[in-house]
Amino acid sequence: MHQTAMSSGLIPRAELPAHNRNGGALVETPSTPPFEAERDRAQTIIGRRFDWAAIAILGAFLVYLYGHIAVKLARDWRDLPDFSHGPLIPFFVAFLIWDKRHKLRSLPIVPSWSGLALVALGLFELLLGVLGADLFLERTSFVVLVAGIVWTLLGRAFVRELKFVLFVFLLAIPIPAVLFNQITFPLQLQASALASQILQLLGVPVLQDGNIIQLPAMPLEVAEACSGIRSLMSLFTVAVIYGYFLERENWKRVVLAFSALPIAVAANVARIVGTGLCVQYWDPQKALGFFHEFSGWLMFVVSLVCLYFVHLAMQLLSRARRRTA
Repeated sequence: MHQTAMSSGLIPRAELPAHNRNGGALVETPSTPPFEAERDRAQTIIGRRFDWAAIAILGAFLVYLYGHIAVKLARDWRDLPDFSHGPLIPFFVAFLIWDKRHKLRSLPIVPSWSGLALVALGLFELLLGVLGADLFLERTSFVVLVAGIVWTLLGRAFVRELKFVLFVFLLAIPIPAVLFNQITFPLQLQASALASQILQLLGVPVLQDGNIIQLPAMPLEVAEACSGIRSLMSLFTVAVIYGYFLERENWKRVVLAFSALPIAVAANVARIVGTGLCVQYWDPQKALGFFHEFSGWLMFVVSLVCLYFVHLAMQLLSRARRRTA
């Protein structure tokens, strides 16, 4: 009767108990639940060898699509002072992946067709960037495409684990000129207004007209480089790296990163005030030459010190809260 039921298909094979022969007798063994079998299957994939030929083809495809874009990006890192920190980003990304290697190895590989939506979005963004001659779209499409490939081939868990790495990639991409001008001009006006007020407090007659500070000796123009955006981009990147290495709480990392904005603006205001004092009481040519360039490096160092003090203040605040709790 049992054999007849099996042959007629009334009892599914997945529901039949497994049997082992022990001393001539059949001994029933428990079957593996479906979800455990799926979990074991996903875990054993980690131990299998990768198809290096497929990986090489995929890498060659990415090089074909983004090779010329990467070359232009490297030239922008060299020519644009606002993004001179760009060459450090690939090394930091490589370190992040190496630092997460144990966690990545422990993740189950679960390929998903859902990642193809991101792949299609990345390719579509790349197409828009090429047709519209928009370098920002071309470059950011690489991040979207890589996220989609990882999701498709490895699973969503890998994308979640590598989301910070993908964010760091974006720090190396220059901001579009339209957005860049929208950011720099308000910062120019703000830096000019603050510097004018401080110079008046120090006894220097000042007349501000937009981003022009009229001194008795000569007019002083607050250019884009003095607005704070140049040091802001580099300082923000340094703050992100600093927070990753020296802080484990995410909210403190976010505070450190966003503290770069007021620190950069304050440092550049101090630079403008120092230049104005040198123009008024020293030598205008030397003030706009050596002192102006040297003070830029000096203010960046001061900004790093301020960033450290922000971190120190957060640590002291956390300790005080733990003591009162």
